[in-house]
Amino acid sequence: MGNNNINEEKRLYLDYTKSFEERVEDLVSRMTLEEKISQMFNTAIEIPHLNIPEYNWWNECLHGVAADDHATVFPQAIGLAATWNVDLIQEVANTISDEARAKHHESVRNNERGIFKGLTYWSPNVNLFRDPRWGRGQETYGEDPYLSSKMAVSFIKGLQGDDPKYLKIVATPKHYVVHSGPEPLRHEFDAIVSQKDLWESYLPAFESSIKEAKAYSIMCAYNRTNNDPCCSSKKLLQEILRDNWGFEGYVVSDCGAIYDIYKGHKVAKNIAEASALSIKAGCDLFCNVMTADIKMKESFWKWIKRAVDKNLLTEKTINKALRRLFMARFKLGMFDPPELVHYQQISFKLNDCEEHRQLALKTSNESIVLLKNEENILPLKKDLKSIAVIGPNADTLSVLIGNYASIPSRWTTFLNGIKNKVSSETKIFYDIGCHRVDKTEKDFTKAIEIAEKSDVVIMVLGISPRYEGEEGNATQSEANGDRPHINLPGFQEDLLKAIHETGKPIVLVLTSGSALGVNYAKEHIPAILQAWYPGEEGGTSVADIIFGDYNPAGKLPITFYKSLDQLPPFEEYSMEGRTYRYFKDEPLYPFGYGLSYTKFKYSNLKISPQRIKIGEDILINVEVENIGKITGDEIVQLYLSKSAPNLELPIRELQGFKRINLKKGESTSVSFTLTDKNLFHVNDEGKRIIEPGMIQISVGGCQPGFDDDGINLTESNFEVLGERLEFDQ
Repeated sequence: MGNNNINEEKRLYLDYTKSFEERVEDLVSRMTLEEKISQMFNTAIEIPHLNIPEYNWWNECLHGVAADDHATVFPQAIGLAATWNVDLIQEVANTISDEARAKHHESVRNNERGIFKGLTYWSPNVNLFRDPRWGRGQETYGEDPYLSSKMAVSFIKGLQGDDPKYLKIVATPKHYVVHSGPEPLRHEFDAIVSQKDLWESYLPAFESSIKEAKAYSIMCAYNRTNNDPCCSSKKLLQEILRDNWGFEGYVVSDCGAIYDIYKGHKVAKNIAEASALSIKAGCDLFCNVMTADIKMKESFWKWIKRAVDKNLLTEKTINKALRRLFMARFKLGMFDPPELVHYQQISFKLNDCEEHRQLALKTSNESIVLLKNEENILPLKKDLKSIAVIGPNADTLSVLIGNYASIPSRWTTFLNGIKNKVSSETKIFYDIGCHRVDKTEKDFTKAIEIAEKSDVVIMVLGISPRYEGEEGNATQSEANGDRPHINLPGFQEDLLKAIHETGKPIVLVLTSGSALGVNYAKEHIPAILQAWYPGEEGGTSVADIIFGDYNPAGKLPITFYKSLDQLPPFEEYSMEGRTYRYFKDEPLYPFGYGLSYTKFKYSNLKISPQRIKIGEDILINVEVENIGKITGDEIVQLYLSKSAPNLELPIRELQGFKRINLKKGESTSVSFTLTDKNLFHVNDEGKRIIEPGMIQISVGGCQPGFDDDGINLTESNFEVLGERLEFDQ
């Protein structure tokens, strides 16, 4: 910032040789109550006499900067999770934050300070994807708290950077907490959970985001948790977040959530009381419904002032919030000379560059899951005489980019990826076949015709962010963003059956951010790929895999169920019967599942020591060998199965994973270290328990119980000795 010819006494907050704490304290002390209140909204106004520019706190970068103009679009978050590659995810996040910095400084140079121009980003979404009906599950890292935690930590570290003084950008894990639908009820819904489920399933990714990744912001959710609105919960915002986890940053409300405390949850008599409750609980920043809603913003200013006048809220409490908010802006270097903040030197030319496009392609390649490859139909030859490409998702942008994304400057649809990959002599025929959702017209004549005259058919079916997503945004949704079923919508399955009846071999590509109940396809279609929403180069990536230029290795971060009949009601938040950890029925495809064009063999599992005392670490080693014909990646997964009296424990749970690459005939030793953190469980009183007894350990390329070849898994046991250990969170 410049000095604007401020000639009064030396303003300490402008002295960059002083500590951030001293500078923030000085700045806040110079503000009137009205000025302080004006800074507590996502649209913070300019305060000229203090040289504070206008600032909009609202920005998004779930899988790329969600800007008005172009930015690199990586696979949707659920696809990032399917890579099971924490190093890659950190590289992706670092690239996203490069573009974020580049865009911000270009905006400042052009005096553009509105929405999506700042450095405070409301990402990632680390909610647990507990039920496939939730439309926003695509934004998450899946159904497992361990995998979600590891992905979140890598993503946040990549966003916030590694400078010892300055933050690159601010990451904001959301929505804290116990938030995963139903979308239409989120402004009034009360998520009732046991202490066991809260601490074992819903909180771990948030805890890791704060304690390990040091996220400097967090977004509280719309809903109530155990009768307490999340954005005015002293339990969540003070006791757990700040007292227990040591969080030093600021809390931002989800957009309109403070209004919901009054109108939806009805725990406050008016907006003044709702505002006071939330600020006193520890919510520092209010996001209004829309930045353009000036009336609502001005109304909230008045209500907060009224809360102070009525002694519902003190200026001292407001000062706490202001210190946290301005500490973030100081840590971002916004009050320091540009030459001191090396992130300000990131060139705008980096944005949407070719190097980033290639990283998007690599990430997409690693995210795609091969669900079926009967008789090794894949990979296909590139010099086939003719290929029919059929399906409503074959040549459209929306199924590439997912929600919370910008529009890329260039993209490759599945149809174009196939065209670019095959020989110049190969004929490509294309037909949409049917609409994605609409059931008003059913005419498969052209699709059947091109299938019959082709050597092979590639069908691209599934859903899109127009069918699943956030309340109000998924315009094709049958449940205001959520899904009333997990089947292929519209006439898609009828189309699939009609093409199958031609007798031509079919490669099925599925797009979705959630589980699809494709029972017919599993039984009848020889090859199936789960592509998620794979980003701007998704079409190139799928073609790379179909035609053998890349060996698929992605694994499912969610369970694919056969039917919703296998699950409890959507509104129930108990983990019983949900996700692979508690699901006792047979899935369509299990969590952690994914095939390769090569084969891996596991052997020589060693556990040292095999009998431990509580507090001792355990070293796990296993040999993995590529016994197939080509180079490939493998995702080594470690699961624990335990039993304990008076505790309802998961059937099994992921407690380690590593992505490795092995050439044909190559083998390697993979090691893991388990600590007490991997062994504890939580009782109904919320206490952490480590029980003595035998624990089964399974290491392989899949969950225990799904080793179809008998070579993909190795198992053993170790014993925990001593007395039962019980301790508080």
